[in-house]
Amino acid sequence: MTTDKKPETTVTVEKRLNGKWCFVVKYRGVTHPAQGNFSSMLQAQAIGQSFLKALEKQG
Repeated sequence: MTTDKKPETTVTVEKRLNGKWCFVVKYRGVTHPAQGNFSSMLQAQAIGQSFLKALEKQG
């Protein structure tokens, strides 16, 4: 058992079948569904990180 008590947090970027990019955020054990239809992987990463920061700000 680890002593690290931080919640598991990940931002995953995926390419959809239509060629667009989306992100999935897992925060405090809750997986938020895929969001967005971005034209580049970089856009999806940036918005995913912003989404995560907004969740962290809420507490």
